[in-house]
Amino acid sequence: MTCRIQIVAGEVSQTAILNDSTTADAIWLALPIVGHANCWGDEIYFAIPVQIEEAEDARQEMAVGEIGYWPVGTAFCIFFGPTPVSVGEEPRAYSNVNPFGQIEGDATAFRAVSNGEKVTVSKLEE
Repeated sequence: MTCRIQIVAGEVSQTAILNDSTTADAIWLALPIVGHANCWGDEIYFAIPVQIEEAEDARQEMAVGEIGYWPVGTAFCIFFGPTPVSVGEEPRAYSNVNPFGQIEGDATAFRAVSNGEKVTVSKLEE
């Protein structure tokens, strides 16, 4: 079964598709989740009520539009461009994150989100 989610941050609304991972399953079960955006370069992250260990496929190098879970900060992360630790134009997490999905549309729309704005993540029922 393909799991899709809706992410609404400030005025931005995007859908994402989750991958087939333990991390995606745990986050899916915790939805809906509401948080407040922390902006770090072209990344938004916010704490969520999910605690998962670092996965075998955890990494720092991410793709534009990829979403990940940061075990150190128990946070949901949306990557849409370079961060302060990026080497080039590609997103790079501060430390390893568990990749668990991909934004379906233009992830750079999240550049319009400001620190502290409400973020809501919910299930999209097919």
